Amino acid sequence: MTTAAPFVSSVMEIQKDWIDYNGHLNMAYYNVLFDRCSDEAFELMGMGPNYAKDRRLTCYTAEVHICYVRELHLDHRVTASLQILDHDEKRIRFFQELRHVDGWLAATSENLILHVDMAGPKVGPFPADIMEKVERMAAAHATLPVPERAGRSIAIRRK
Repeated sequence: MTTAAPFVSSVMEIQKDWIDYNGHLNMAYYNVLFDRCSDEAFELMGMGPNYAKDRRLTCYTAEVHICYVRELHLDHRVTASLQILDHDEKRIRFFQELRHVDGWLAATSENLILHVDMAGPKVGPFPADIMEKVERMAAAHATLPVPERAGRSIAIRRK
């Protein structure tokens, strides 16, 4: 497995039915684009659809924090990146950026996922072969700076 730092998705297009009555991408579909990127990255780590089907193991999202930075429109094409910030035997915390193909930032997403044994379902450790791939990607990403928006919380700042 060759690991890009950060992982960058294939180019994605905005679909017509994703545009809301304000004329731009509806907030829910930013998450769809982020999810498609994470699907590609997780496939590289051996945790794609066949992982769930054959091994009855998968990942569930525990928490997501999205920041909307700039509007996307129907004619826009985008890529998303994924950078592992932290992990342990059962969890991965990662940060994503959604960028227009021209390079400008549209949104960010910070995620915490849990590794799940579908027999329970219950949270369980990554198998050794999967952990090796997670650690390889995490090591490649460890050389990257921590994104400015990582670790943010929602608050109304008062003077």
